[in-house]
Amino acid sequence: MTGSLLYPRVTSSRMKLSLDGMWKFKFDEAKAGLSEGWEKGLKGYEMMPVPGSFADLYTDKKKKNYCGDFWYETEFVMPKVNDKKVLLRFGSVTHRGVVFLNEVKIGEHEGGFLPFVLDITDVVKTGTNKLVVKVNNELSEVSLPCGAVKKNRDGSLTAKPYFDFFNYSGIQRSVELLILPEISVEDYELVYELSESEARVNCRVKLSCAEGDDGSLGVNISIIDENGKTASELELTKQDNAYIGTLTVSEPKLWNVLDPHLYDMSIKVHDEKGVIDEYTDRIGIRTVSVEGTDILINGKPVYLKGYGKHEDFDILGRTFNYSVAKRDFECMKWNGANCFRTSHYPYADEWYQFADEEGFLIIDEVPAVGMMRSTRNFVEAGMGHYTYFFETPTVPELLQNELNQVEEMIKRDKNHPSVIAFSLFNEPETTSEESFEYFSRVFERARELDPQKRPLTGALEKNSSPEKCQCYPLLDFICLNRYYGWYISGGEDIYEAEEKFRDELNRWKALETGKPFVMTEFGTDTLAGQHSLPGTMWSEEYQNEYYEMNFRVLDDYDFIKGELVWNFADFQTSEGIFRVGGNKKGIFTRERQPKSSAFVLKRRWEELKDRSK
Repeated sequence: MTGSLLYPRVTSSRMKLSLDGMWKFKFDEAKAGLSEGWEKGLKGYEMMPVPGSFADLYTDKKKKNYCGDFWYETEFVMPKVNDKKVLLRFGSVTHRGVVFLNEVKIGEHEGGFLPFVLDITDVVKTGTNKLVVKVNNELSEVSLPCGAVKKNRDGSLTAKPYFDFFNYSGIQRSVELLILPEISVEDYELVYELSESEARVNCRVKLSCAEGDDGSLGVNISIIDENGKTASELELTKQDNAYIGTLTVSEPKLWNVLDPHLYDMSIKVHDEKGVIDEYTDRIGIRTVSVEGTDILINGKPVYLKGYGKHEDFDILGRTFNYSVAKRDFECMKWNGANCFRTSHYPYADEWYQFADEEGFLIIDEVPAVGMMRSTRNFVEAGMGHYTYFFETPTVPELLQNELNQVEEMIKRDKNHPSVIAFSLFNEPETTSEESFEYFSRVFERARELDPQKRPLTGALEKNSSPEKCQCYPLLDFICLNRYYGWYISGGEDIYEAEEKFRDELNRWKALETGKPFVMTEFGTDTLAGQHSLPGTMWSEEYQNEYYEMNFRVLDDYDFIKGELVWNFADFQTSEGIFRVGGNKKGIFTRERQPKSSAFVLKRRWEELKDRSK
């Protein structure tokens, strides 16, 4: 495994070759692949798209819901390269993978929503190479996200998620070969300081050979403005195992909410003979902080309006698609949104690049979901049941897994201007001393890792009440997932729901936390085209009534600084009597067509345009 999670770029010194396409594919129900030598090549296979989520491509239920080991294989031709380093990058393998190249195990990775990169220089050969990947999608209480596995009478396995979205699996993002110089940029980080007329850009660049650098190398960084002119340029100074320096940009055009200004950045590594490596990126100059009950972008308050989302689309499953992303951003812009949370896992790199270009704010979430021992935690939440979780002997392994994935998420996403906060959990059990001890470790590590020191947060479910929650003091702003009017006092009791909602917010207010609150989930399952007068549950009229009630409440509490409704679009879940073809809480259908509540939100969010000014 290499230390670089930089997005692959093609420059004068770097190449990338896509391995996307149709790969050989085979289920391994007996988990006999390793003992039978499947890493040498698959027999009796079928063909499967990479990237892709295999579940929705099948017409057979057993295959759609397959849980266990499964294998991929492809061949690629490697051109002759001299004195170059060859890396193999997987955008994601869900949930864990073991990689073989030319029958040699070259690495493995745990965690299904972040990239990993393997150095294959010593194994790859000029000409034809065979790449085989063993994948496993089982859930457990040490995996992220959490869940369990049921063994059926026929020996097959069924995933039992502790979370309410479908367990899409496979090689779900692109696979690429990267051809780089031996000496290359491995990572960089930027931290911004703003004054009235200039921005200071503090830079730190790490090279792949930093420890063996004899001092003959130089590292130059330049920032180019929107007109193609050099805004700042600097030769960095070597310090320990990195190159550091501070650039000054006069009269900077700041990246801002729905008003993005991006600069082109170039990092060049050189010696006395010339440029050895060049890495380029798009950057936005902005700051983010929390002061009192305000969330500040460039020192000015912002009110978050938008969604919890999922990477989810018909047939594609969780596979990234540029057209889907484009449509999603157009829908969000249309109804006045400015923010979304990557519920409940880090998304594909390209989502963040889109947000950088569009000026959207992102709360970036690690896959710490399902940390409540229930396969229906969306029902358990708020019912008062104590769903113990952090007292079990498997917790140390889970903690190490989460720490690893927090590190990978921050390493990958730390330079995106769109990322304004990291969310380190969604709806865990937080009422025990053990939960506080667990998450204290996670938050402490995240604060060490993020060079920009963004706010850290997490989403609390109903059992995490102001009287019982042990973990809210860890949060820089507090996120609440609440379903008053749906899971709690729904339908004809919606008037009671409003009273209960106000009662809880009054109790939070009485704590005098001095922190901003953001509603990160609230919504109702709604079947598009289902109408009733008066509005009844599952109808579009009821969804509208529900949001109008919730907005009445939110507007009466000045410490509420954001509303991210659940969900942007209908999405797939496991089967169940609570779900009609998936979760239907979308403001848009799964095909990205609006329900009538989309117009309710549009009117409200356009009226709230100036709330933060």
